[in-house]
Amino acid sequence: MQNATLWGETLRLLVELAATTAFALSGILEGARKRLDAVGVVVVAFLAAFGGGTLRDLLLDQRPFFWVRHVELLWGVLALSVLAMLFLRTRHFEVTERAMQWPDALGLGLFTATGAHQALLLDMPALVAVLMGIVTGVAGGVLRDVVCNQIPSAFHDHRPYAVCAFAGGWAYVGLTALQAPGWVALVACVGLTAGLRGLALWRDWQLPPWRL
Repeated sequence: MQNATLWGETLRLLVELAATTAFALSGILEGARKRLDAVGVVVVAFLAAFGGGTLRDLLLDQRPFFWVRHVELLWGVLALSVLAMLFLRTRHFEVTERAMQWPDALGLGLFTATGAHQALLLDMPALVAVLMGIVTGVAGGVLRDVVCNQIPSAFHDHRPYAVCAFAGGWAYVGLTALQAPGWVALVACVGLTAGLRGLALWRDWQLPPWRL
């Protein structure tokens, strides 16, 4: 899996930054929708932005965590939280559940790619790399919803979520195994994951509920 190194440190950091921003924004919107105070909104934003990557680093035994190595991500999420709250208040933006689903879909695709990428860099098996992509993409949203006192949307709304990350993760691993350029694997993973999630939301695709 040597082709996994073709991202380069700069591209990897940019992808982490974009994914962190997207999930932080979904956390801010969810916190605003739940009428949390300013501290609560910032906490939810941080959990959404860093929860998945932290769990990934724990499972892969990576120290220090990615947000410790790049402390600018912490400052960025804090600044984004403050600016977003000011914008929402001054523009009287109506925060709906649908409004937070689109940055969440983008963040899912980006974090799925970074999770699979990091696992391949450590020479993990293909299935482990895909699972690390799912963990990185899904865990932050799960923590966000739990703190907001609701069953995580990834588990209860029946519209494909982790399944989208699973498909995107295999796209990344497969293209990397075929020695495709790193950026091609990245774009394919993000496009497939976020695209499937967007289609699921648009077309209201649903997984069948469990029936006893």
